Amino acid sequence: MAQVHLSETYACVPSTERGRGILISGDPKSNNILYCNGRSVIIRNLDNPQSVDVYGEHAYPVTVARYSPNAEWIASADISGIVRIWGTHNGFVLKNEFKVLSGRIDDLQWSPDNLRIVASGDGKGKSLVRAFMWDSGSTVGEFDGHSRRVLSCAFKPSRPYRIVTCGEDFLVNFYEGPPFKFKHSQREHTNYVNCVRFSPDGSKFITVGSDKKGMVYEGKTGEKLGELSAQDAHQGSIYAVSWSPDSKKVLTVSADKSAKVWEISEDGNGKLIKELTSGSGGTEDMLVGCLWQNDYIITITLGGVINLYTASDLEKPPRTISGHLKNVSALIMFKSDKSMVLSCSYDGVIVKWIRGAGYSGKINMKDHAPIKCFAAVEGEIILSGFNNEVWRAPIYTDECGPAEHVDVGSQPKDLSVAINAPEVVLVATESGAVLLSGLKVLSCIDLGFTVTACAISPDGTEAIFGGQDGKLHIYSVTGDTLTEEVVLEKHRGAITVIHYAPDVSMFASGDANREAVVWDRSTKEVKLNNMLYHTARINCLTWSPDSTMVATGSLDTSVIIYELGKPTSARTTIKAAHLGGVYGVAFADECSILSSGEDGCVRQWTITPQ
Repeated sequence: MAQVHLSETYACVPSTERGRGILISGDPKSNNILYCNGRSVIIRNLDNPQSVDVYGEHAYPVTVARYSPNAEWIASADISGIVRIWGTHNGFVLKNEFKVLSGRIDDLQWSPDNLRIVASGDGKGKSLVRAFMWDSGSTVGEFDGHSRRVLSCAFKPSRPYRIVTCGEDFLVNFYEGPPFKFKHSQREHTNYVNCVRFSPDGSKFITVGSDKKGMVYEGKTGEKLGELSAQDAHQGSIYAVSWSPDSKKVLTVSADKSAKVWEISEDGNGKLIKELTSGSGGTEDMLVGCLWQNDYIITITLGGVINLYTASDLEKPPRTISGHLKNVSALIMFKSDKSMVLSCSYDGVIVKWIRGAGYSGKINMKDHAPIKCFAAVEGEIILSGFNNEVWRAPIYTDECGPAEHVDVGSQPKDLSVAINAPEVVLVATESGAVLLSGLKVLSCIDLGFTVTACAISPDGTEAIFGGQDGKLHIYSVTGDTLTEEVVLEKHRGAITVIHYAPDVSMFASGDANREAVVWDRSTKEVKLNNMLYHTARINCLTWSPDSTMVATGSLDTSVIIYELGKPTSARTTIKAAHLGGVYGVAFADECSILSSGEDGCVRQWTITPQ
């Protein structure tokens, strides 16, 4: 049995929501940051973005995660009102779990002594904010004063302790404690107050809102001091704000697609130092999150792009990190370029990765989303969604605008390219097959059974169709004609995937009943049997370049690697490869395999033979 270890993670980007800010936070002692995507909390190092850990123990989508001030623990919260407190030493260790609010938690903060946590969000009645002891969950104070969702909260990082909250009722509420009790409200904003943050030295705090304003207050008393210059104001809602480590500057981001760095004077007024712009100006470039982390200035776009600026040199162009927001449904490696990986997500985003370097660009096919079937040949991608169209577009571009396409008359269920005759594409539809030459339909054939998967041989002379009934139908292909040669029966569930081996001497198939089978192409006999070790449907399958290994990925979150010529008991299993299920697998070479899944991540694993 070979050994497998994780060598790289190409992480998903933060989940975003139109019209709302998102939260990212940093480790006070390093350049690690935390952000959320679905049920995952992503721990990512800014100096080495491929250094990623993913915490996936929440049962519901996570909204916020923060390190404790001593960096020993992380508190994360979700839309069900649950807060989990966990550590990262020797794996993930759960310290506590508390039901804090009855609805979604939008923000949380630790007290500077690591003993208390305040959380705010949505709930029933007046239970919109709660502060509690991190070890027992006992409440420390009463938080009256808000009538609508509380979008943000902040804990004063020095004594005397204070808590400030703000939200959809346009109010900024100030509490003294512990135990905390309401002191007064500020009504300076005229729209949603989206974010509140104390300066690291505790002397001031700032609020920003959908009224395009930023207000600065005295940290101890909560009295208003000043505001960000109206002359240089944002032209859209301000969604997030973050202080510099020296408490003298703030960073704001807005729906107007700009980030601004302000200098905050002693009297609390903000003067614009620098406006940071990025992207091409589309809706996806609206900025919804930010963080000032040591010498990094981080902004997050609605499309999930992370821009990294250098605080000490604001003239320097930003470094961009991106990735997928949604389930990564397919992976492709190229024969000619083993360094490049293409991954495709359901929402129409195709990402180019360079092994060892990470993100290398995007091909945006959102106009054609959602994408269901995805294949590639040298220089071109071929894909289809849930309409009746098959598209061909060049790889070496960043935008696939009006890509060329053909209507195949029925929704494609699967597609396969003859890689040695790349003009030939086989498309499986519900009840039949369509043969394409380029973007020209050669023939549409009713096969008389419900088709669920297909594969065409590299030379385009043979096609295999998998059925809902679990049977494999093998056809010879001559020009535009299919002739059935044989039907293979072994599977006990609908066929989900079929792939020829690179040496074309074999093919493998997987089904919804968790079984995979390797077949000898010439004899049509089973070559590797009893591949029944998944606990749920097989979603994807791949061959190693030398045709000696087969790997399967499943809804059960695992990848299993089988070696031909060895019993299946000698298999190698990668457990919990992707939270929510594995949807793509591809060998890079005999010693490394890539996987992708529901969690929006792509991972590279190194295989060490025993």
